[in-house]
Amino acid sequence: MLKYLFACCFVFLLLLSCADNDRREEEISRIGIDLQVERFDQRFANATADSLPALKREFSFLFPRQYPDILWVEKMNDSIQLELNEAVASQFPDLEETEEELERLFQHIKYYFPEETIPKVVTLTSDVDYRNQVVWADSLLLVALDTYLGMDHPLYMGVQDYIKKEMRKEQIVVDVSEAFARTFVSGPASRSFLAHMIYYGKILYLKDLLIPFKSDAEKMTYLPEELEWANANEEQIWRYFVERELLYSSDSQLQTRFLYPAPFSKFFLELDAEAPPRLGQYIGWQIVRQYMEKNNVSVEEMINEDAETIFKKSKYKPKK
Repeated sequence: MLKYLFACCFVFLLLLSCADNDRREEEISRIGIDLQVERFDQRFANATADSLPALKREFSFLFPRQYPDILWVEKMNDSIQLELNEAVASQFPDLEETEEELERLFQHIKYYFPEETIPKVVTLTSDVDYRNQVVWADSLLLVALDTYLGMDHPLYMGVQDYIKKEMRKEQIVVDVSEAFARTFVSGPASRSFLAHMIYYGKILYLKDLLIPFKSDAEKMTYLPEELEWANANEEQIWRYFVERELLYSSDSQLQTRFLYPAPFSKFFLELDAEAPPRLGQYIGWQIVRQYMEKNNVSVEEMINEDAETIFKKSKYKPKK
């Protein structure tokens, strides 16, 4: 009988939570956003030596003063640049889908952070600089479209597979949400592995709030099967960290092994070839999620709370 009552209470609370989420999302959807998107990539692709001065005046922040006009004219006619222009025009003839997702992201930002200014979005090409796909700079958001052409695009030949996963147009709004989150979440105050895990966990939790329309796999920049592996092995990952006393270690190699982009996480076990990268981020995310579930705190309080307190108050237990 008690089990039945417990199950009924759980279902009731779950339905109540879903209803609250639905009401919140409906309220967020009514927030007005003045989205401004400038296709600098198209403007530069169609520019000539004669139109260059006007383009420079309009987008002065993209033309460093130390570079003479002749350099930009040469770039307009460079074969690699022409190939980039063609690839971007083919993959992004319009930005309707991306703009819809950006608008939804900005609505969520305005809901949770009403004082924030929505930036002007400028799309461009960057010679496939996949280390700087998105730049959030105060009132400007720069998006390098040539880094989102798709995993199998011929221009990415030679790029490692684990990097190509990040080069899909579905990830644009995910990367923008992360760029925003990084402006709010301060770096780890401690050198411990736990502090770094929870730093990334805070960023991923903000993604939960800001892009709920994206899957957990997309938030982690995982393929679906990689998230399935992480979910299925959460308990084993946590046991590995605990049994080897890694949580309070200041060994910087742990960040390389479990937090930074890589082909896989490095346990130095046979399962390494199966394990997705950045599993330390994944565990940090689950800790922050459980902390928010079990404690009546605001998003701002979570952002400013120290890692040790979050860990203790989360009473974290991995899924079995």
